[in-house]
Amino acid sequence: MLKGRLGLESSRIPHADRDGLLYLEMGVLASKDGTLIFRRNLEEASLPPGDYGIPVQGLSMILLGPGGSVTQDALRLLARANTALIAVGRDGVRCYSAPPLLSDHSTLARAQAAAWTHEPKRLHVARRMYAWRLGEVLPYRDIAALRGIEGAHMRTSYKIIADRVGIKWQGRRYDRANPLAADLPNQALNHAATAVEAAAMIAVYATATLSQLGFIHEDSGLSFILDIADLYRTEITIPCAFHAARECAQGKGDIERLARQKTGYALRHQKVIPSMIEKIKLLFENTDAPIKA
Repeated sequence: MLKGRLGLESSRIPHADRDGLLYLEMGVLASKDGTLIFRRNLEEASLPPGDYGIPVQGLSMILLGPGGSVTQDALRLLARANTALIAVGRDGVRCYSAPPLLSDHSTLARAQAAAWTHEPKRLHVARRMYAWRLGEVLPYRDIAALRGIEGAHMRTSYKIIADRVGIKWQGRRYDRANPLAADLPNQALNHAATAVEAAAMIAVYATATLSQLGFIHEDSGLSFILDIADLYRTEITIPCAFHAARECAQGKGDIERLARQKTGYALRHQKVIPSMIEKIKLLFENTDAPIKA
């Protein structure tokens, strides 16, 4: 960094011009000669041992997966570049620690808060999310009616996907006090949903939006995260869960591990977290314009 009276030592690339997220695992995030590196000591085909330079100012967020560690000097470089660091599970199926990203501006957070506090716009955003999920714009403007229609749609979706995968489906049942009492498909749904919610958490932190201000979910401190995760329920959560339940019934592994692995694979290969980020950006645009599915 250049020192000087003009403050060039603290100059940063705007997040809008950065490359977004970088996932790293099985190595050490460290500092070498004043730059950020990732040091790999293990043999792996995708990333051989060695020191890899990290363009820290060109990234908005680094996701540090299993087997990863970080030095104090690396944290200092990340803070200077205003690049966030999140500790995650493999493929982002868990989110263990994530400070909100200190964005260059508060545009999205202000747009979210403005829509949330304005009842017609709040309903508009909720209807937009339902349109994305259901593939059609519902004419109803009562949130209770929308939830009822969505519930009926989900019951049908569960049955269709279960028949397609080839498992027996007896309905959504979940006892919070005894989650292991549920059948395999319901247990798998719980694990897959947790993984997708972790991905949504990463997307919300990456956009510096407010997790407490949900438009369909209301009471939880993770309401907006749950809203975003639900956009991918029929596309990611249910298929991954039901495939895991089928394989577990065939004796191919533990239900939690299978559900996490399959969901993680889908999150990575379908680029779900970048998709979530783009949807969040679109969600609060033109809240007075007609809704499109």
